Amino acid sequence: MLEVGMQVDPQPGGASQPAAEHWPTPDASEPPEEGEACDLVTVPARQGLEAVDILRRGGAPLVGPVLHDGSCDTLGFLVPPGTAAGWDMPGSACTRTSGRGLRIPPFPGAQPEPPVTGTGWLLPPGDTGPVTDPVVLREALGEAARLIEAADNCR
Repeated sequence: MLEVGMQVDPQPGGASQPAAEHWPTPDASEPPEEGEACDLVTVPARQGLEAVDILRRGGAPLVGPVLHDGSCDTLGFLVPPGTAAGWDMPGSACTRTSGRGLRIPPFPGAQPEPPVTGTGWLLPPGDTGPVTDPVVLREALGEAARLIEAADNCR
């Protein structure tokens, strides 16, 4: 599992944000900037890989960098700061990093080392947007879970 040495924020009763508020910044106005602390959504690898495929196929406005752990058990999506406060997707966790090791990577052209020891980039920062929109990610993870359940029920 991706372990960034940070505490996961509890999300009691956290509700999904409306699609119009894609960036959960304090004023819900703009995407985060390069170098700003980001949050990390971790999911099981199977669901995460399906979600990446859904996001890339669907032409999502922003698919940000995605990390994988060394054993390839989990994937981690970099999302805007503040996402952890309202994350409510069963089967996943959103960690508030407070900038400790995870910051919005440089925009296209640079490919930094993964910020967490024992991880690698599935989608490196140079090939992506700065972060993944949490509303779009939530929808893709939900669709991925439904597809996986349907496939498993066909056996």
